[in-house]
Amino acid sequence: MRTASTPCTGYRLNRRAFVGASAGTFLGMNVNTLVARAGEDRKATADHVILFWNGGGMSHIDTFDPKPGRDVQGDLEPIKTSVAGVQISEIFPLLAQQMKHVALVRSIAGQNGDHGRATYQLQTSYAQSANLQHPGIGSVVVSERKSLGDLPAYVTIGGGAPKAGYLGQACEAYFVGRPGEKDPYLAFPAGITEVRGNKRLDILQKMNQKAAAALPGEEVAGSQTALTEAVKLMRSPALEAFEVRKEKPEVVEKYGDSEFGRSALLARRLVEKGVRFVQVNRGGFDVHTNAFPAMRDHGDVMDPALAALISDLAETGLLKKTMIVVLSEFGRTPKINPQAGRDHHPGVFSCLFAGGGVKGGQVIGSSDADAMLPKDRPVKVSHLHASICHALGIDPNKEVMTPLQRPMKLVDSGKPVDELFS
Repeated sequence: MRTASTPCTGYRLNRRAFVGASAGTFLGMNVNTLVARAGEDRKATADHVILFWNGGGMSHIDTFDPKPGRDVQGDLEPIKTSVAGVQISEIFPLLAQQMKHVALVRSIAGQNGDHGRATYQLQTSYAQSANLQHPGIGSVVVSERKSLGDLPAYVTIGGGAPKAGYLGQACEAYFVGRPGEKDPYLAFPAGITEVRGNKRLDILQKMNQKAAAALPGEEVAGSQTALTEAVKLMRSPALEAFEVRKEKPEVVEKYGDSEFGRSALLARRLVEKGVRFVQVNRGGFDVHTNAFPAMRDHGDVMDPALAALISDLAETGLLKKTMIVVLSEFGRTPKINPQAGRDHHPGVFSCLFAGGGVKGGQVIGSSDADAMLPKDRPVKVSHLHASICHALGIDPNKEVMTPLQRPMKLVDSGKPVDELFS
């Protein structure tokens, strides 16, 4: 199936793009060209995705694929989970109780041991190219699924997301630096009252009408749509979803009063308001030295947040329509180096799926005895992307045309991991 590359559904507001565009400097903000589009191709089991990106290469052995009794085990012990026969690392005692909702994939076969190339492939499904910027999975999702509310359909928290590439600026992520941080672009500048701001909007509208004669019709229409949607967002009650500090103290404590905990809480609040794709970014997993104290520290932060998110979504019923993914660019070497650390290891690693039609309480694939290579059911990186698309009712083999009229599939020859949904 082939279509021309078109702007994404609804609108995307990117802080950095606000500054660079020229539609609305009178307000101290700018907006992007936006056009509505819908593209459901298959029956969806999910409406939303929350992707937790663990930058640096998270150790599979010290998280989701422990090897008790082997020389590669290290200092961390495996613990039982709520699913008989399934163990994970001791750093996740609360997450272990949510395993009935979780599917672990322990046989991802990576190809790159370099951070940059591996990150690019894990986030786009494609090998990095000098001549083409492939879109990240979040951009793919929002290019194919229509918006569900006033908020941007794609939000990234705590770090940048992969570019939208040939899907266009409209499919870029809306960036939130820190959870709870107010966006200065979604308000009138300091000293500008609402009455004065509205007058500036009227002036901008008149200027756009005068400029229309000198610009292509599509550009004028897109600019006006962008302005209308941006103002709608500024005035939307849904913006309160970003105000995580308004949550009850006991809720914040449940997730962990940390930046990651608040990010997970914000992700929940965003999908509750209709955001399609949320990416939460956290680094620090490149543990070449003193790996085990570092992983315990990671567990202290990640465990309450992930467990609370899964349990809260399950309690409200939203987990059925929200796919949670925990992913990194590669694993770590089974062999512990002389600095008590682990080095880069793309040969096999693990990830976590929950919700959005995923069958919980299972492990898909396995690594060999020392977690060096897949033992059975190898899963390609592109299969992970195809699985996310499948859950959202998107055909991963759909082709779009780049601006240079080159046909590209949404996912690089990936097939859904059927066991996730059976």
